[in-house]
Amino acid sequence: MNWVAEFFTYETTKSVVVKSWTVGVINRAVQLLIISYFIGWVFLHEKAYQMRDTSIESSVVTKVKGFGMYSNHVMDTADYVTPPQGTSVFVIITKLIVTKNQVQGLCPENQEKYVCKSDSECKKPVPTTGGGILTGRCVNYSATSQTCEIQGWCPAEMDSVPVPVMLEAENFTLFIKNSIRFPLFNFEKGNILPSLTIEDIQKCRFDPVEQPFCPILRLGDIVKFAGQDFATLANTGGIIGIKIGWVCDLDHSWDRCVPKYSFNRLDSVSEKNKVSPGYNFRYAKYYQRENGTEYRTLMKAYGIRFDVLVYGNAGKFNIIPTLINTVAAFTSVGVGTVLCDIILLNFLKGADQYKAKKFEEVTDTALHPDTSSSPMYRSSQTLGGRCEEKQSTDSGAYSLGL
Repeated sequence: MNWVAEFFTYETTKSVVVKSWTVGVINRAVQLLIISYFIGWVFLHEKAYQMRDTSIESSVVTKVKGFGMYSNHVMDTADYVTPPQGTSVFVIITKLIVTKNQVQGLCPENQEKYVCKSDSECKKPVPTTGGGILTGRCVNYSATSQTCEIQGWCPAEMDSVPVPVMLEAENFTLFIKNSIRFPLFNFEKGNILPSLTIEDIQKCRFDPVEQPFCPILRLGDIVKFAGQDFATLANTGGIIGIKIGWVCDLDHSWDRCVPKYSFNRLDSVSEKNKVSPGYNFRYAKYYQRENGTEYRTLMKAYGIRFDVLVYGNAGKFNIIPTLINTVAAFTSVGVGTVLCDIILLNFLKGADQYKAKKFEEVTDTALHPDTSSSPMYRSSQTLGGRCEEKQSTDSGAYSLGL
């Protein structure tokens, strides 16, 4: 039944004062590091005394202005902005490959991989590329070549022809209206600050240093801030991220909560891809002739897609996280004691005497009074000729001089 006796035991702390410069310096140094960490990093930098709200609610409205010239046509926002609703994600079309007057019917493919000499070469699975569904017939494409016949919108699209780029888009302007709310604190604000007047908005252009709160941004500047070349990006297409950060300390005044803009290319991986670099998509405009025949104009559009991304969090003083982190700080100071115990018990001379005084077992056996051995009347003794032992009569704390 030894395990029963071992189970019903009680452990209590015993104070042993060790007078050692080595251990004392280590103990105070560790305590200083821990206190510095909690004060400098946890409380001042991370502001652990605050309650934080990361569930930011946001709305974004965008509006692009500017005119461009493309294929002898003047382009306005209705021509080059899609979708037209002014959402947080939109595309500025900078290059178009147009295939006019397509109708449903049969026609030869125009891609080189569909060149054929017999019908057997065209009996392939339904393709996911090309202009339509293969009929299984090899037909004349020109007087000198044959290709597989397709059923679909004819004539088939020729998307490898060179076309110009609308470089005027570099000077288009983008207006961003962003409203945010932190529901935990019922805090609301917008990126159009009260200090901005109508005249300021009409004249200002965003600059991260001189005009960091202007909501009007030039497209060429956005691309430049993202580290890209506008002419190259307009030719191949790409995706630019406009990030609006709201990191607010609500212990300060309302005016101190302001947006911070940053820019980067979101599809930088595809930029290095030889298979499908950049960004493009297709759309069509449908018409109907007088005889009821439907036809369309197919357009393959290259453009710059802008994604307006809003993020942020807010913090405000609260007693609960303050108490929790304060208690954690005081508790962590005890790490110094653990480290010093490891050094004393294993690495310093006099470790045996320290073990003997730190760990002691007391049983229920009654001790006979012996004035000669009683700690109240015991004089100082020397341990091993090197360790001086003293005991206080009121606190029971031993002092070891190593």
